[in-house]
Amino acid sequence: MKILILSCNTGQGHNSAGNAVKEALEVLGVTCDMADALSFSKHSGTSDLISGAYVKIVSKVPLVFGGIYKAGDIISSPRFRSPIYLANSFSAARLAEYIKNGEYDGVVMPHVFPAETLTKIKRKGTARVRTYAVATDYTCSPFWEETKPDFFFIPHTDLAYEFASKGIPMEKLIPAGIPVSPKYSVKIPKEAAREKLGLPTDATVFLIMSGSMGFGDISGVTSELLRLMGDKPTRAMIMTGRSEKLKARIAEDFGEDERVIAVPFTREVPLYMDACDVLLSKPGGLTSTEAAVKQVPFIHTKPIPGCETKNAKFFSSHGMSVYVKRQSDAAIAAAALASDEKAREYMTEKQRELMPKNAAESIAKFIIYDILKNS
Repeated sequence: MKILILSCNTGQGHNSAGNAVKEALEVLGVTCDMADALSFSKHSGTSDLISGAYVKIVSKVPLVFGGIYKAGDIISSPRFRSPIYLANSFSAARLAEYIKNGEYDGVVMPHVFPAETLTKIKRKGTARVRTYAVATDYTCSPFWEETKPDFFFIPHTDLAYEFASKGIPMEKLIPAGIPVSPKYSVKIPKEAAREKLGLPTDATVFLIMSGSMGFGDISGVTSELLRLMGDKPTRAMIMTGRSEKLKARIAEDFGEDERVIAVPFTREVPLYMDACDVLLSKPGGLTSTEAAVKQVPFIHTKPIPGCETKNAKFFSSHGMSVYVKRQSDAAIAAAALASDEKAREYMTEKQRELMPKNAAESIAKFIIYDILKNS
C-alpha cells in the first residue's frame, strides 16, 4: 500500500497535520510520500508566490485577509465551481500523471487546494485513487464543500452539522479529530520537564507562542504580564522560532532580565508545554489541538480574522480555553488563569473529555481499512 499526502505552505498547520498522518501510517507499515500540491503547477515558483503572498497578507494586513475569508464564505457553494477550483484544476493533468506513475492507492489532503485538484481529476477519470480530506480548523472553511473526497475527517462531532449544512454528505464525515504528532499524547510531569529545561520549580511559567505567521505585540504582552505578576517568581518563555528579528527585539526590550527567555526554533515544543503553567497563543487549529491534547491551560489571543476566530469560539465555548478579543487583555487573562487553580483544573478536564488524543492513528487505520475494502 502506498499513500500520497498533499499539503501547501500557507501556514505550517497543514503540513503538521499531514506529517502526523504520514508518521501514523508509516508506523503501521504503509509507504508514504508527502508533496507540496502547488508544486504541480505549470508555472515554476507558483508555490513560493502564493504561500509568500498568503503569509504577508495574514501577518501584515489581517483585516484584508478577514475580508477575503468572508467573501469566500459568501461565494463558496457546492452548486457551482469557484475561481479557487478553476485555479487548482490547471494542475490536474500533472498531478494525475504523478499519482499514476507513483502507483498510489490513496491521497490525503490536509488543505483545500489539493482537494480541489483531486476533485477535477476524479471528475475527468484520469487517475483511480481513494481520496481523504482532513480539516485543520474547527469550522468548515470556504470551498471545502465543492470538493468530492471519498471521506472527510473533521475535528469534532459537534461540527458535523456545520459541514453537512454546507452540502458535504453526512455519511462521508468522520469526526476523528485533527491529527497531531504522538509526542503531544505523552505527558511529562511538570517538575521533570522544568528540570530538563533548567527552569525553577517554584516559578509561575508562561509559554508565549508566536506561530508561524506572528503573534502580535509580544513585548507589550510580556511586559504587562511581568508587571501583573509583581514580585512573584515568574518566567516568560517566548517561542521566537526562526525569526532573528523577533529574537533581537526580545533581547533589546528585556536585556538580561532572567524572567524572559527567548526560545529559538526547537522540536521540543511538547516539553515546553509540559513545563508551563499557562500558554498564550493565537488560535491556529493545530497549535490549539496540540495544547488541548497536552492538557495545557491556555489563552487564545487575538486571532487572524476568519477560521482562527471560529477556532477560538469553539474552544472557549467548550471550556477548553479563554478567548480574549483584544491583545491588551491577554496578559490580564493569563495572570488571572495562572492564579486560579480550579479554573485550570476545569479547563484541562474539559480538554481531556472532549479532545481526541490519537486522531492521527485513527485516521491512518481508517484509511488502510477503506483502501483494502475497495481494492
